[in-house]
Amino acid sequence: METTKYAALDGNAVRARLAEPAPTLILFHAHPDPDAVGSAFALSLWLSQMGSPAYCLCADEIPERLRFLTDGLQESALLSSMPKEFENARVIAVDTASPAQLGSLWEVFGDRISLMIDHHERGTRYADGWVAPCAATGEMIYDLIADSGEDMTKRCSELIYAAISGDTGGFRYSNTTPGTHLRAAVLLESGIDAAHINHLLLEVRSPKLLMAEKLGFERLHLYDGGKIAIVTFPYALKAAHGLQDEHLETLVDVARRVFGVEIAAAIRQPGEGPVFRLSTRAAVELDVSAVCATFGGGGHPRAAGATLTGFESIEQAEAAVLAAIRQAQENTI
Repeated sequence: METTKYAALDGNAVRARLAEPAPTLILFHAHPDPDAVGSAFALSLWLSQMGSPAYCLCADEIPERLRFLTDGLQESALLSSMPKEFENARVIAVDTASPAQLGSLWEVFGDRISLMIDHHERGTRYADGWVAPCAATGEMIYDLIADSGEDMTKRCSELIYAAISGDTGGFRYSNTTPGTHLRAAVLLESGIDAAHINHLLLEVRSPKLLMAEKLGFERLHLYDGGKIAIVTFPYALKAAHGLQDEHLETLVDVARRVFGVEIAAAIRQPGEGPVFRLSTRAAVELDVSAVCATFGGGGHPRAAGATLTGFESIEQAEAAVLAAIRQAQENTI
């Protein structure tokens, strides 16, 4: 995480800043995942409990597969849904490592964000913040609430558990620590149905998402003896099958599930223009966040992403990503 003029805070300092009751907007990154959604809405519930009405916003709507997390809380997370009483609210951001990840919300709220809470090792600070490398931002939200002395509601526990489980792949990824398991154990003691949450997060797939994974497998390219796998998904294919961006989020998992693959990547084209989104995963000691940083992105050593521009085709983008992975491998040797 780059150092800048912004203050580096800890959990106690963040809690002190949030102690003053005030309407609060909670922003989270575009193309939201379970950690972003779970962390934002858990924080929203806690702030409301503390006397600060809160509303969560994202540049993209919450994917259908994650709507079970927000049922009964908000109908939408888009800016157009924001109640008028939050127009002059305090603005904070969670699980968002850089301004670009906020998408269109950065143009609207960039100069008003007073606090960021994030767990990514690489990124660009854009506000005073608590940045603590850990398995999930959900762990930080857990600590923030648990150390406040306030009771954590069951709904809040469900959201935090989903956030942590989502970013650890059901506690299977290398970012999982003893502390991750200890927090999860306390959440389980609250009576949440962890099996149901994990089933919905990790196993259930809509027909369109399954179709996208099938089409992605058909466009799976293996390199270097099967150690590198890249899935490409051009806009024409997306449009031909009536797919949305949310149906393409698991393409990188298609690549990483292949036996023998050490580095997996997915490159998808959201629109007709030459802009591509990259997701990467590593099963070995190779820092894919450094790979993504060469394209202006970031994330974690084993999971990172970037937006790719300057390439005329998805094939050119793939060639550049492959070259960057190979260069990172050489630098690791």
